[in-house]
Amino acid sequence: MKTGLFSIGLDTYWPQFDGLLDNLNGYHYHISNKLQGMGANLVDAGMVDTPEKAQEAAKLFKTEDVDIIFLFISTYALSSTVLPVVQKAKVPVVMLNIQPVAQLDYEKFNAMGDKGKMTGYWLEHCQSCSLPELACVFNRSGIDYHVVSGYMQEDYVWQEINNWVDAARVAEGMRNNRVGILGHYYNGMLDVYSDLTQQSATFGNHFEILEMCELFDLRQAVTEQEIETKVDEFKQKFDVSEECEISEIRRAAQTSVALDKLIKKHNLGSMAYYYEGSGEYENIVTSVIAGNTLLTGANTPIAGECEIKNVQAMKIMDLFGVGGSFSEFYLSDFKDDVVYLGHDGPAHFAIAEGSVGLVPLPIYHGKPGQGLSIQMTVKHGPVTVLSVVTRRDGSVFLQVCEGESVPGPVLQIGNTNSRYKFPMGAREFMNEWSRGGPSHHCAIGVGHISNKLEKLADILGIKVRKLT
Repeated sequence: MKTGLFSIGLDTYWPQFDGLLDNLNGYHYHISNKLQGMGANLVDAGMVDTPEKAQEAAKLFKTEDVDIIFLFISTYALSSTVLPVVQKAKVPVVMLNIQPVAQLDYEKFNAMGDKGKMTGYWLEHCQSCSLPELACVFNRSGIDYHVVSGYMQEDYVWQEINNWVDAARVAEGMRNNRVGILGHYYNGMLDVYSDLTQQSATFGNHFEILEMCELFDLRQAVTEQEIETKVDEFKQKFDVSEECEISEIRRAAQTSVALDKLIKKHNLGSMAYYYEGSGEYENIVTSVIAGNTLLTGANTPIAGECEIKNVQAMKIMDLFGVGGSFSEFYLSDFKDDVVYLGHDGPAHFAIAEGSVGLVPLPIYHGKPGQGLSIQMTVKHGPVTVLSVVTRRDGSVFLQVCEGESVPGPVLQIGNTNSRYKFPMGAREFMNEWSRGGPSHHCAIGVGHISNKLEKLADILGIKVRKLT
């Protein structure tokens, strides 16, 4: 991801106030170093203090194809030196209204005596002066913008900037993502049906339609050595139950190898799947959970029941580095005031609390066949629940709620399931979450990241419905 940075100032000041430009450039370099420390691939246009330099900066950002621009208001500057840059770049812009200090030492300042030096020192701290002017011009020009206000040594400022960098990186990751669709929807599950065109228009990703016969051919070509290697991986990553039959473990391992090859062949970053068939195809779809869990935990989220909207949510969470485990609502516990969420499909084992069990299931509820499944609980502590939602008019928005994964009894039914507490309580959470109109699936990640998700939505140009 390429990140643009430029500072603004007024060239008239430089000969008037000795040392002012040097000091402002010093703040610029400090911001530059901070951004690079956040992993940003920086395109630095330096100090823009004339309309001519504005045109040069605009050309640089356009040529380098930056994804986001940070504009440091170093002192007062004319809006005419800013508008051309953001107009031409046509990417999200974040204005940094960041002062050198939290509070001016007024007594020391007023004791300087020399009003010329005092004015130069004030100009070094008058970042707020230009913010309303720039906002006015952007509003009248129809340019979307965002603001971070604070001071250089403030943790809040750098956390906000880091969140913007992360959000821009995730937006780029979604644009570059290739989403596989294997099989078909779960028949009659109307809420999961998705408009692929609208999803691509919102997130910019590509959808690759896959056929079961291709996975079948790949599975047929799996060697004994590949099966043995995958069985060893199962034993390393999972707590394999003694109840699992060797034949079932090998069956799942063979399918897992084929899934790996399918993902690699099509360069997929995520996949939604479901299939109901007979014979060899049923043999495949009843042995995918272990392999899909490995893929999900290795940054290729896989969603069952062909839940495309939710695999988008899972990918967002995974790109933020917080997991994104495939979940649905299991039950409410009104005594302990918790909601249970989980699923019989793939889990994100990288965010597990304790070991991840690979266990046999005599029956997949509501689905054909039997096979292996995952028993897992999401790590205890703060979590964020995310759903990608489609409105009646076809538009897309994000629904978000922060909560906590808490200890307590879980259902030992060979499924992922965890207990979650929410600020508004179990009853109100269920009511309000459902009112938003999401499908019955969601993605769960560790940590509270609603701030980052709101920034991602701003970059994508969509809304967020946050439950509080």
